[in-house]
Order: sequence, then C-alpha cells, then structure tokens
Amino acid sequence: MKIGLMGGTFNPVHLAHLRIAEEARELCALDRLVFIPAADPPHKPLAGEVPFEQRYEMVRLAIAGNPAFELSDIEARRAGKSYSIDTINSFRNDHPGDELFFIIGSDSFLEIGLWHRFAEIFPLCNLIVIERPGRPVGNPAKVLPIAIQAQFSYNTKFNRLEHQSGQHVYFLRGCPLDISSTEIRQLAATGRSVTYLVPPDVEAYIKEQRIYTECP
Repeated sequence: MKIGLMGGTFNPVHLAHLRIAEEARELCALDRLVFIPAADPPHKPLAGEVPFEQRYEMVRLAIAGNPAFELSDIEARRAGKSYSIDTINSFRNDHPGDELFFIIGSDSFLEIGLWHRFAEIFPLCNLIVIERPGRPVGNPAKVLPIAIQAQFSYNTKFNRLEHQSGQHVYFLRGCPLDISSTEIRQLAATGRSVTYLVPPDVEAYIKEQRIYTECP
C-alpha cells in the first residue's frame, strides 16, 4: 500500500492544502493520505496559540466525505516537540510493508538541513516536494545539504532525486491556489469573510468558536 503523510499546523486548514493533497494522491497513486496536525511545532511559534483540538477538528471537518483522506492525532499523543522524524519512524514501525510518501512544500525542503535529524528521514520514506509560490527549488541536486549530497543521484528524465536506500524525492508543480493561513487568520480577526478560502464547514466552525477573533 502507498500511504501519503501530510503534516502541518493547519492553522487553519484551507482549500490549497486539500488540493495539494489530492494532486499528490492522484499523481503518485496513493492509496491513503493521512493529515497529521502538529501538536507542538518545532520551527516557529504557533500563531494565536490555537489549541491542537481545534486545529484537529477543522481538518476533520475539511476532509469528511473523502474516503482516501484520513486524520491522525499521533503528534498530540507524543510528548515534546512534533519532530517529523519521530512521526515518520512511528508510521514506518506501524506499516513495515507499505511505501510511505512524506509531503512537504518547497519552502520546507529548501530548509530541510535545519530539521531535527533530517538525514534519517530519507532512508525511511519517499518525499513529495510541492513547489510553493515564490519558492522554486531550482536544481534539486544542488539544494540538498552538503553532508548528504553524495547519498543521492539526480534522475533528469523523471525530475527526481534517488537516494542510495532506494527511496526517492519527487518534485511536483505547485497547486495554482495561492492561499495563506496567515491571510485567513487576519481576515477572520477583522470580521471579514473567508468564504472560498476554507471549506464551508471549517468557516462555520471558525465563526462558531471565534477562533481567530484576536489572532495575528
């Protein structure tokens, strides 16, 4: 089975998240795609300190009705920072015979050398790198951290990096929807509409819970 893993703060989840997930699922023929909200993101503070439970619920509402999409609270059940390597290790241990695909944006990939134990990620799973607006990867072979460049070869025909373990890093063109969670929070905080930026049920939940009323 081919399982996609998509992490993030989802603060809030929006239509571009969903479209990216669907494109990755379709283009890489994934059987399942698991959304994994971060409980305690390690790289930047959580804007507005929106609780995990509310962010989890927004994702649940957003993906309801799509049988290929699933939701995991694995990072809330684990103490400490929500490091990707720990999450991937958990899924690898639980699904030893399955092929894992970890989905990240090009902005995150360009900074992967700053991640906790980043070199351990590549032998455990494939990566799907989605190009973000304004953050092109350029030559994939040259943006990898120097410490691990020798572990990869670049397949120009398929535009992918091939790791010595047999795992691959795939590069997909970005979703044309340029939607920002920051923009959504700012709109909601000033009482403006977020219609067509988030799913209707998510918009209703944001209003009902007054999640971003005073959020930067």
